[in-house]
Amino acid sequence: MFKAAVLLSHQYNITIEGQFIGWQAMETSGDVIDSISSTCLAVSSAKIIGIIGPAYSREAHIIAPFANRIGIPAISYAATDPDLSDRITYPAFYRTVPSDYTAALSIAQLFIKFNWTSCIIIHQNDAFGFGGVKAIRQTFYNNGLQVSQTITFDIAKLDIQGNLKECLISSSVRIVILWAQSIYASLVLQSALDFDVLGPHYTWILSSSVPVNLFNRTFYEKLIGMLTIEPTTGDFLSKSINRTLLNAAYHIWEQYEPISFPGSTKVNNYALFTFDATWSLIQSLQQLCSTNVNNDSSCISFINSSFCFGSRFLNSKSFFNKIIDTKFLGVSGPIQFSTNVTNRISGTYYLAQNVQPFSNAVDYVPVLEWSDSDNWRELQRSNAIVWPGNSLLPPSGRARLSNVSLRIGVTESIPFTIISKTIDEYGQSKTNLVGYVPDLINLLQTSMGFIPHIILAPPNQTYSGLVDAVANGVYDIAVADVTITAARRQKAGFSNSIFDNSLRIIMRKKMINNVDLIAYLGPFSLSLWMMLLITSIVAAFLICLLEKRENQVLQNRSFVSAITMSWWYSVGTIMGYGADFQVRTAAGRLLTVGLYLLSLVLVASYTANLASDLTISKSKDVISGIDDIKHGRIPFNRIGIRVGTAGEEYYLREISGGNKNFYPLKSRQHMYDCLLNDLIDASFMDSGTAQYVTNNIYCNLTLVGADFDESSLGIVTPKHWLYEQDLDVNILSLRESGILDDLKRKWFQISSCSGTSDLPTGMAMETMSGLFLTFAVIIVLSLLLFLWTKRFTMTDYLFKLVRCNCLLFRKSTSIVRCTSETSERSQRFQLASSKCTSF
Repeated sequence: MFKAAVLLSHQYNITIEGQFIGWQAMETSGDVIDSISSTCLAVSSAKIIGIIGPAYSREAHIIAPFANRIGIPAISYAATDPDLSDRITYPAFYRTVPSDYTAALSIAQLFIKFNWTSCIIIHQNDAFGFGGVKAIRQTFYNNGLQVSQTITFDIAKLDIQGNLKECLISSSVRIVILWAQSIYASLVLQSALDFDVLGPHYTWILSSSVPVNLFNRTFYEKLIGMLTIEPTTGDFLSKSINRTLLNAAYHIWEQYEPISFPGSTKVNNYALFTFDATWSLIQSLQQLCSTNVNNDSSCISFINSSFCFGSRFLNSKSFFNKIIDTKFLGVSGPIQFSTNVTNRISGTYYLAQNVQPFSNAVDYVPVLEWSDSDNWRELQRSNAIVWPGNSLLPPSGRARLSNVSLRIGVTESIPFTIISKTIDEYGQSKTNLVGYVPDLINLLQTSMGFIPHIILAPPNQTYSGLVDAVANGVYDIAVADVTITAARRQKAGFSNSIFDNSLRIIMRKKMINNVDLIAYLGPFSLSLWMMLLITSIVAAFLICLLEKRENQVLQNRSFVSAITMSWWYSVGTIMGYGADFQVRTAAGRLLTVGLYLLSLVLVASYTANLASDLTISKSKDVISGIDDIKHGRIPFNRIGIRVGTAGEEYYLREISGGNKNFYPLKSRQHMYDCLLNDLIDASFMDSGTAQYVTNNIYCNLTLVGADFDESSLGIVTPKHWLYEQDLDVNILSLRESGILDDLKRKWFQISSCSGTSDLPTGMAMETMSGLFLTFAVIIVLSLLLFLWTKRFTMTDYLFKLVRCNCLLFRKSTSIVRCTSETSERSQRFQLASSKCTSF
């Protein structure tokens, strides 16, 4: 298209000072020395006023400064290195192909479109490769994306620097950007096919198309799903182009070189960029000379020298300005340059092509288009993208666990993992695992497609030991109620939370063993009771003093009796129930007002405090929460801690300051036994398991206080595990869909214990036993007092009863002696009877 542009200028009769524009063409093959040598030779032998090219960025870094040295422009059609965009560094350089910064922006937007977050870049080791990596890194960083690693292809040795297979399979990233020219890209792809790191597990994005017929047909299946992102022209995106100019150029090409003309639909886009670069130079030169018609000097005055660096185009500044001022609609789109950068201002477009299968082959199919004014969008009437593995679903961009065998370590922990033994149809005992963890593994297997090999850990395996087992490769992962802690993260990785966890204090249920016989006196202190007693006695003396002469109840009584009645009055008044007599004097009534005032306050205070104490006594445990343990309410050697658990880490960190002064426990069963056998008073336990155990298995154990040390349970994985992101995404999906909540309700929110409260709802007899005992003592004292007051009557009665019995005994003796004399016996009997009756 370079020659077509020059020849078209001849057809359009474009001349410079009456002469048609000529040209020289040379091939450099990408060698920097060859390119500068050929350019220098051409400048020394002819009047060169402009350079179309070079094609490679590594050449442009040399040719552009040389062009500026001799004062002529260099307009490239393929050099994309972003460093070449600097107008200050390269004032004589222009390009019609988009910069790699634009390509990087289009790639970043493609990643955003398909929710990819990171990539691996394989690049050639020259200005084009390093410049592309620089542009992609910067653009990805600006868009919150990441380049996980870069791999270099040595264009001199034609080989990858390092082990391609090891680099790819050791990374969790599955999106690979191949930033290389087609000739080098084909070599990299062949290596990828040989190492089996292409499809279906990896998605490759190429910066240039590679003919698929270069590869063996047996590899075609693995090529499916590859994408290429290349600059294109506005015509392909239905944008405005100069079709008249394009058709004329095609006509000239076909006319002068019919053998090389591929047809209008197969012309390479870089050929069109070449035409626009050449036409820009022709248009600018024409405008430069058209403004110089009245000038005696030539518009293309040139200082020739046998030494190429000594040559100089005298009108270079005006020429550069004309190029910037030139604006036209080219065959690739609108062409206009800027004073600030060397890139074209507008008309940059990209096309994404997808390798798709056909009947007996694979080929590129255009699927997406991008422009500087629009984001990626599907082409009209285009086919759907076929991704690696012949899938129509976009890849996740990360390592997938599909069809990967996993050794999964689990540990018995009710209700997370419950061992259930059944008898099969052949009479053989079979061990089944049920619970929260087996259900979770089944859900993850369904969504991720891995092949599980579940291994039950030994009964004496601690949680810290389980983490070590994963870190040492005994298991691939461990799914159990393992708490995520900082110390464990130093050894292994953890997934997102599979269960929100915290610690609880587990104890025996409260048993009332000791009875406080004076509990009802608790509302008042001893000093207050003594003050109340003294007050009642003082009031009794005052009542006796004030009322003795005026009150009939107190008259005719001894001093002690009067004082006692007065004390009875004061006590009855203070208690609020009064006495069986009333005061008669004004002073007595005033004193009674004081007693009423005491009664009002004391009775109300006693009632309130007694109710509060009784309420607290119903609900009070030995401790109320973790703060009581920190303050030593329970001896530390009575606190059981399971070794190798998060509870031990918390105890050492927050309570004992690293001192292992607790009662060590080997297992949960050991903990239950020690609690029930009164070897320990309390222990720490994960909240979920503790709730299940106290509600379903050990109904005589209870949880005390609020949750503390909130944490999360996670799946243990090796550090920097390839499939970590895939696992996390699927766990988050289960959480967001509510499936994890359903599992939690299924296994934890059930209860088979008969009662759920820790204490009976009614007040126990033992609570008020002291009050009833006091009442019994008062009854005894009342009976004794009654007997004391009736002591004289009772003594007299007993004395008379004794005398009567004595007389009856004597009469009976007399009758026995007189049995021989009947008449005399009768008389004496009558006499005795009359005497007894008299008594």
